[in-house]
Amino acid sequence: MKPFESFLASELEKFIDWRENMGLKNRNFRSFLRHFDHYVMASKAGWNDFTPEFFLKFQRNVPGQNRTVNIKLSAVQGFFNYLVRQEVVDDNPLQDIPARQEFRFVPFIFSPAEVNKLLQSSQQMIRKKENRFFRDYTVATAFMLLARCGLRISEPLKLAGHSYRAAEGSIYIRKTKFHKDRLIPLPITVVRELDNYLAVRKRFSDQENPWLFPGIFKDKGLTTHYIYPLFYQLLNDIGISRKKRIIGTTIFGAPTVHSLRHSFAVNTLKQTTNPQNALPVLSAYMGHRKYTYTALYLKMTNAEQRNNLVDFNLSHCEGS
Repeated sequence: MKPFESFLASELEKFIDWRENMGLKNRNFRSFLRHFDHYVMASKAGWNDFTPEFFLKFQRNVPGQNRTVNIKLSAVQGFFNYLVRQEVVDDNPLQDIPARQEFRFVPFIFSPAEVNKLLQSSQQMIRKKENRFFRDYTVATAFMLLARCGLRISEPLKLAGHSYRAAEGSIYIRKTKFHKDRLIPLPITVVRELDNYLAVRKRFSDQENPWLFPGIFKDKGLTTHYIYPLFYQLLNDIGISRKKRIIGTTIFGAPTVHSLRHSFAVNTLKQTTNPQNALPVLSAYMGHRKYTYTALYLKMTNAEQRNNLVDFNLSHCEGS
C-alpha cells in the first residue's frame, strides 16, 4: 500500500484509521486522497496556503469527468471536516467550493421488439458447415441467455455443465459480482432453447468439457472474444448501431452488451402492473447487492423514448 508523502501524511493516515474505526470502507477512498496529497507536494503548500482559491485550482487540476472530480473533492472535504473536529484547523476551506455539474447518463434501452430482432438475427447467423455449426450455435445460445435473463456478460460464460437444472427449469449462478450465488428460474422459451442446445451439444461437443458453453480449446469455456463481435455485427444487421451522444449535460449511451441487462430490467418493470412491488423480486433475480440498485431502473422506464427523441433531434438538425 503506497503511503502518503506530503506534510499532511500523518493526518491523512489518522483520518483513514478513523474511518476504519467507524466501519467505513477505505479501498478507493485512499486513492481519492492520494491525488490531493500529490498536489500539495507539487504546490509546496503549507497550512496557510489552504484557501478557497487553492482548492479551486486543485479542482481544475483533477482529471476525469465531473462526477470523478466531485468524488475526489468530496473526499478532501471530508478530510478537512475531520481536521475541524480534531481542532487542527478552525474552518473547512472547501465548504463554499461548488460541485461541478454532473452529466446525467441515459443508457440505451432495447425495446422488446428490438431484442427479438437481435435474437432472430443471431439464429440466422449460425453457419451450416459442420465445423462451424456448433460453435455458432453455442454463441447464439449464450447470447440468448444474456438477453432473456438479464445476466451479466461473465455469468453465462462461467456456467458449469451441471449449473442448468433441466428438471426444474433453472440455472445456478455461483460467485459472480459481490461474490453472491443465486438460483434463478428460467422462462419456458429459454428452457426449450437450452434443452435443444444440450441435445446438439451431445452430438458435436466433447462431453468431458466441464462448461455449459464450451470453447474451442480442451476444458475451456466460451469467452467474450466470440460474444462481442457477434453483438456488434447484429447491431449493424438490424440497423441499431449508434454512437454515444452528449446533448447539453446528458449523455445518451451507445448500445452495449450490458444494455441487454438494463433492457431486461426496464422491460420487465414496464410489463408489471405495480413496479414497486416487483422490485424486490427483480433485485434477487438479477443478483443486486442492494434493493436500491434495482430501484434505479424505475428512472429508466422512459429511456427508450428519450433515445428515440435523440435520434429525431439529430436527424432534424442534420437535415436542416
